[in-house]
Amino acid sequence: MILREELAAFLRARRARLKPRDVGLPDGLRRRTPGLRRQEVAQLAGMSIDYYIRLEQGRGPNPSRQVLSALARALLLTRDERDYLFRVADESPPPVAGPARELTPAVRCLLDSMPEVPAYVVDAKYDLLAWNALAAHFISSIARAPKDDRNLVRWMFREALDDHRWDDESAIAFARATVADLRAAYALHPGDRGIEGLVTELLGTSPRFAEMWATHDVEVRRRVIKKIDSATFGPLEYECQVLHIPETGQRLIVYCAEAGSATRELFRRLAATAV
Repeated sequence: MILREELAAFLRARRARLKPRDVGLPDGLRRRTPGLRRQEVAQLAGMSIDYYIRLEQGRGPNPSRQVLSALARALLLTRDERDYLFRVADESPPPVAGPARELTPAVRCLLDSMPEVPAYVVDAKYDLLAWNALAAHFISSIARAPKDDRNLVRWMFREALDDHRWDDESAIAFARATVADLRAAYALHPGDRGIEGLVTELLGTSPRFAEMWATHDVEVRRRVIKKIDSATFGPLEYECQVLHIPETGQRLIVYCAEAGSATRELFRRLAATAV
């Protein structure tokens, strides 16, 4: 059901937030109230002023998806605001564009500012995009691979069914969480060829992936405790924390070892040798 009063209040609030110069209009000399005028929003959205006034007054017919999209553009709404506009108007938000691969300067800065914590960034498909110096010790195989083969899910399920790593409960939990997160991305980016191609490939090459995919578990990835026996560094235990980057849909994955633990001390020694 359309929430008319909330829709009207939201439109008024977003209109008041904008300045004429934000949308390429002159400021003018006689503005008694902050923000854009109603006729300016109507003009930017390509609709009649009477229709827009009725929307702000909580009257008139239910706005179509085309009208909502035009209002979102006219009011310079963020993706979250646009989705909210659609929901209060009783419409499903538009599908999200394909996974973003460009790393923002802020995320690159964050990676480099954690010298004692292994950290790397993947997109919604789990393609490896960037990593810091410490993470290179733990993802060296995939980091050295050709760029079009740097996919964490593909590398994870390349392991043979009888590989000893599949005997570890934390490894299986990590794999299940990753598959559930990939299915969430599969729904969030419908029709994305990259995600669809990866899923089709793994269904045909990995019985273990096919088994996990068939459970239809859907869960945006969160923390997982990992215990591994590294051939290079010996036993390691850390919390694999996944931080979501809303603007791009990317994930910043960090390995957080407990203070005073052997793994934490190893991270510190490795970081010191890189200086």
